[in-house]
Amino acid sequence: MIEKIKDLTVAIVGLGVIGAAFAESFSEIGIKTIYGIDIDEETLKKAEEKNIINKGFIETKEPLEKSDFVVITLYPNLMKSFFVNNIDNFKENAIITDVVGIKEKIIGDINPIMEKIRIQSGKNIDFIFGHPMAGREKRGIDFADNRVFQNANYIIIKDEKNKKENLELLSEIVRLMGFKKVSFLTAQEHDEIIAFTSQLTHAIAVSLVNSDNQKYDTNRFIGDSFRDLTRIAKINEDLWSELFLGNKENLLKMIQQFENELDIIKNALKNDDIGTLKEQFIISTRRREKID
Repeated sequence: MIEKIKDLTVAIVGLGVIGAAFAESFSEIGIKTIYGIDIDEETLKKAEEKNIINKGFIETKEPLEKSDFVVITLYPNLMKSFFVNNIDNFKENAIITDVVGIKEKIIGDINPIMEKIRIQSGKNIDFIFGHPMAGREKRGIDFADNRVFQNANYIIIKDEKNKKENLELLSEIVRLMGFKKVSFLTAQEHDEIIAFTSQLTHAIAVSLVNSDNQKYDTNRFIGDSFRDLTRIAKINEDLWSELFLGNKENLLKMIQQFENELDIIKNALKNDDIGTLKEQFIISTRRREKID
């Protein structure tokens, strides 16, 4: 299968921090033809100079018509319009995947368009929705680094319409990229767990940093715990606003769940309840050890 992967013609739509990291990985795997699509000429120039793509395009028609495998790394609110504008441009039997961190809304937008492509053009195109659980706090090609994929997790959305051989191909590609585990979830399951493991953690980090009353020069008094907890507070406001709102019902449930746990500690403090505090610490220690 590795030789088959190397012979693919690949297009990456969006060469930001994640798209460019995909390009780096594809280049290292040995994929011979990698096209980059982006609205920024300077980004395309940098990608060509880094030799992570063979050629860059602002217009989508030519690279999409030639590509066997397409990776979409656009923000959620741009996905629908991209497919509407490119409904006739995909190659027959193309495999398409995405990296968007919410799924139910995106799939609801995209599936009707994919069905229209099948009916209107007669093309057999397989969209496998995916989510690499890796990223960086900064944005843009200058900060792309495919080392963030090493030993990270990857989620593929279960859909009976996807061909088995294409699912196997995508799974093998992401393993070659360095991801350690590939999991298959429904869109609903994905959005529920991501609200907890990703979106809630970002909400907590943002709230923690913003709760600083700035009475002291905080930088002089922080340790590793504060640094570790707040790393992701350096957040892409455009992207994460879309992700939060696109999955708000699940995220609101997780925020409430977190507030309930925080209330247990708060009430234990009010009541000088050392037993409850120790119990909470023991539970968290055991659960965290399982993660390690």
